[in-house]
Amino acid sequence: MKQSSLTAKLVMAAVVSGMALFSCKPTVKVEAPEKPITINMNIKIDHEIRVKLDKDIENMLDERQDIF
Repeated sequence: MKQSSLTAKLVMAAVVSGMALFSCKPTVKVEAPEKPITINMNIKIDHEIRVKLDKDIENMLDERQDIF
C-alpha cells in the first residue's frame, strides 16, 4: 500500500508541475512610446583647408601678379 500511495503522490506531483509549467507563457510586448524620442546633438564642426603649392606655381604667381 505504501508503494501505491507513493506512486500516486509522484504522479500527482508530476501532473501539478506539468500544469504549472504549461500555464506559464512568457509574453513580449512591443509598444511605441507615448512621448516622442528627442535626440539633442550639439555639434561644432571646425574645418581648415590647407593648400600647398609647388615651388613652380609659387614662382609663377610671384612673377605674374596680374593673374588675380
